[in-house]
Amino acid sequence: MLTFAHPWLALLLPVPLLVRLTLPRHRERRTSVRTPFLDQVASQLGLEATAGPVAARRTWMQTALLAVLWMLVVGALVRPQWVGEPIEKIDSARDLMLLVDLSGSMNETDFTAENGTRVSRLEAVQTVLADFIEERSTDRLGLVVFGDAAFLQCPFTLDHEVFAELLNEVEVGMAGPRTMLGDALGLAVKSFDASDAEQKTTILLTDGNDTGSSVPPFKAAELAAQREVTVHVIGVGDPAAAGEAPLDEATLGAVADATGGVFSTAVDRGSLDVVYQRISELEPLKYETASFRPTTELYPWPLGAFLILSLGFHLVQGARATFGSLRRRTSS
Repeated sequence: MLTFAHPWLALLLPVPLLVRLTLPRHRERRTSVRTPFLDQVASQLGLEATAGPVAARRTWMQTALLAVLWMLVVGALVRPQWVGEPIEKIDSARDLMLLVDLSGSMNETDFTAENGTRVSRLEAVQTVLADFIEERSTDRLGLVVFGDAAFLQCPFTLDHEVFAELLNEVEVGMAGPRTMLGDALGLAVKSFDASDAEQKTTILLTDGNDTGSSVPPFKAAELAAQREVTVHVIGVGDPAAAGEAPLDEATLGAVADATGGVFSTAVDRGSLDVVYQRISELEPLKYETASFRPTTELYPWPLGAFLILSLGFHLVQGARATFGSLRRRTSS
């Protein structure tokens, strides 16, 4: 669609005609010398001597060219633009951080895969997470892994393929055998400092209790609540199978409650799927859409045409004057 940024400037089109009709012609007085042999001089120059004032007159081609040049100037001033088809950009309204426990007990094979084989808790979490993130195509995803310490494995990104690769590369024990749950949650909350997403969500997956974090889990949960970060907590597997103390469900539940999240336990693959489904229902997909039309400026075209015609006219006039002078010299 063709539009004009300053269409009111088109009112300038009739200005030259109004000036010509309303203002008197330009008159200029010059001193002159009367000579009795003016006719001889004029004949030598190829001119015709006339008496009285001389008025310069334009040819119809010059008048037409001036009219075209003025229309090109006004055409550039109104600033024509070509507006393309609307383009809609969809952005996520959510940043989602996943916290994965890599302590030694996550290697316990008390989960059953879809093919019936026994898999470790971490392998079960990785498989279910792969399906979960496929449904969050517009979410920015981040990943924190923790053991003896917490590490940011993947900052927030929309590149879900890279996120999936980084998630599949984690191994039990790579962060140490202990469970610094509070420190991991604190690192996750800090990762949201640069986020301006409408919805900030963290999913914490662990099969143990905090083993001495510098930031207690509930204190980290309070910080998350202050920064409007929702924390959902999933207790993975049966701790008794690995010889650990039972999950501190009271603490984990308090962490979730303090931030408006939910606490659930998953002792097998089926219950883990159910938990993720429940979280998906609590965290529906949200989008931020922005629509805009690409605009191409067209004023350089009339402006360029004006410059080319003006330059061409002066070049032709200069060439005609030069050749006329040479012709007169030759004939004399």
